[in-house]
Amino acid sequence: MVEISRETKETKIDIKLSLNGSGNYLIDTGIGFFNHMLEGFSKHSFIDLEIRAIGDTHVDDHHTVEDTGIVLGQALHKAIYPVGDIERFGSANIVMDEALISCDLDISNRPYLYFDMPIDGKVGSFDVELVEEFFRAVVFNSKISLHLSTIRGKNRHHIIEGGFKAFAVALRRALAPNGRGVFPSTKGNI
Repeated sequence: MVEISRETKETKIDIKLSLNGSGNYLIDTGIGFFNHMLEGFSKHSFIDLEIRAIGDTHVDDHHTVEDTGIVLGQALHKAIYPVGDIERFGSANIVMDEALISCDLDISNRPYLYFDMPIDGKVGSFDVELVEEFFRAVVFNSKISLHLSTIRGKNRHHIIEGGFKAFAVALRRALAPNGRGVFPSTKGNI
């Protein structure tokens, strides 16, 4: 179990995370739609996840979403590295009704984000531009290379939820033991 906390003038975030879980979660960010996305991430990655976030949502949701991504990324980094005999690469295509989302990632210790999910507006009161901010914060703090793309879709809720689930499944696959006792890298170390 990894525990990370971060407190600023704008937010207070506490996260507990276990990679070897069952997808159990207890999530309270004060942002209903964001809670729903993080619950889907936990369930489909099989990562046990507790998140308690208090933020200045009276301003807007930006600081809470981004700072949750920062702390989640830090927790993932602490749990993953140093790497062992894992598959390293993972990918998933997830269908949510009319939406099809693709995620490919590398447990590389080199952060990179390619984000191609052309969405705008809101889902309920949630600004969808925050989805990219969240994934950027996760990627740069976990040091994962992530490509997340909408192949097709119209419904914002379906597209975003498909993105969180695709990330979850791709990460679960990348973290699966490869059974060879070595990390697949020509460098020998990352």
